[in-house]
Amino acid sequence: MAAEDPATRRVPVAEHPRLLKLKEMFNSKFGSTPKFYVRAPGRVNIIGEHIDYCGYSVIPMAVEQDMLIAVEPVKTHTLQLANTDPLYPDFSTTANSICIDKTKPLWHNYFLCGFKGIQVELAEICAKSERYIGTEGGGMDQSISFLAEEGTAKLIEFSPLRATDVKLPSGAVFVIANSCVEMNKAATSHFNVRVMECRLAAKVLAKHKGLQWDTVLRLEEVHSKLGISLEEMLLVTEDALHAEPYSREEVCKCLGISLEELRTQILTPNTQDELTFKLYQRAKHVYSEAARVLQFKQVCEEAPDNAVQLLGELMNQSHRSCRDMYECSCPELDQLVDICRKFGAKGSRLTGAGWGGCTVSLVPADVLSSFLASVHEAYYQGNTSRLAREKHSLFATKPGGGALVFLEA
Repeated sequence: MAAEDPATRRVPVAEHPRLLKLKEMFNSKFGSTPKFYVRAPGRVNIIGEHIDYCGYSVIPMAVEQDMLIAVEPVKTHTLQLANTDPLYPDFSTTANSICIDKTKPLWHNYFLCGFKGIQVELAEICAKSERYIGTEGGGMDQSISFLAEEGTAKLIEFSPLRATDVKLPSGAVFVIANSCVEMNKAATSHFNVRVMECRLAAKVLAKHKGLQWDTVLRLEEVHSKLGISLEEMLLVTEDALHAEPYSREEVCKCLGISLEELRTQILTPNTQDELTFKLYQRAKHVYSEAARVLQFKQVCEEAPDNAVQLLGELMNQSHRSCRDMYECSCPELDQLVDICRKFGAKGSRLTGAGWGGCTVSLVPADVLSSFLASVHEAYYQGNTSRLAREKHSLFATKPGGGALVFLEA
């Protein structure tokens, strides 16, 4: 990568404490100096949950908090990984015999899955690489990591991939709060079953409307082929799908296929054991959430006096839909969202895959200090395991820059 590339920056490492510490630890561990350093930002999805893999736009932002990696290319076939956190043990393997155990959320697996996919286009590869871990994601996290710019969120659209600035309102900040509940989405079926339910819903809706359903994979395709609004797609969903779970036999009847065809041609290996699918609930969430993303962008563009209130309500609606229609929340996330709203957040919602992880809240800047203190007391204080992680679990942030390569000046 050329030094003048905008994603590359020369820095005096001695003037950056984190980079200097990383350099010293690298030298201590490997007895050599890093050739370059890589910064990857943390990301948070403001709104648009579980819809990127259905073909719809989302509004994430990179946060100021980030991860740093020191790298030295070697001429051997041995790949050596080490973490500055002693909780994560060193790891080494032969580069041409990489084996990834999808059932274990080992820290080094996330490096290995990227290494396995390095021969594809970079933005595409990162979404595809994650599938070595076993999840069928849509590419939002990877896209914002590369496309983020300081000071602005992004509307990320797919097929083709493109990003548009979304200027967030002044006078409010986003606060990230970790529920301290972890869910290994690679080792559980929740995530991949939702992806499949959306795919089946798209096929059943397409068949209902007389479209060529067998080539349809995403709910957005049905919407675009029909050429109607998202609000009208919600009406089609109400008309075509029922709220009771669909059995495999009923899905086959709707599509006019055999159980064997369903199993071998549509279901993925990690969803073949599922007996029922909630098509109505998943489609309703996706179409309503896609509409909320567009409404969120419109409010940001028009910037009315009550913008923060309006954006907060859209975030609240998003959480309710994630909780009730997509069923990807958990009791701790619901509790944390309620606490955040109680102490001043105009909007609060789960962010990321769900079933644990973090919430994102829109908080007026003038109540930020009292908000942080109150959430700390109500959710973290008194719980030893949460309190131990609270330093990195509750913080305000603003849009940060994207991934960078640092070269020593």
